[in-house]
Amino acid sequence: MMPGRKRRARCIGFDPGFLCFKPCGRPGRGLETVTLRADDLEALRLADLEGLYQEECAVRMGISRTTFSRTLAQARRKVTDALINGKRLVVEPTCESEGAAGARIGLVVPSDRPGDETGHEV
Repeated sequence: MMPGRKRRARCIGFDPGFLCFKPCGRPGRGLETVTLRADDLEALRLADLEGLYQEECAVRMGISRTTFSRTLAQARRKVTDALINGKRLVVEPTCESEGAAGARIGLVVPSDRPGDETGHEV
């Protein structure tokens, strides 16, 4: 993986736990899997379930509006792929992050980088 900008932690307003959805009547083994990150699910929740404008969604998640827009488009593409193509949809769990004084910052999404669980550069 090429070094680039560090991935900023995203604030998630709820903990989805570990969720997995699959087509009815089909065993999960052998199905292709689409992984939906917790921030993807949060983007869908804020925009499509709560009906908020993208600017407000971005503020709640602690990211820019353009990043929110890309996250939302990616999430919709993943869910549509799973539904249309009969794939298993797995939602990654979130993890909690604590500030310097031990205060809870909120739920954040793990980074794409191996070994990093807070969304910060290793």
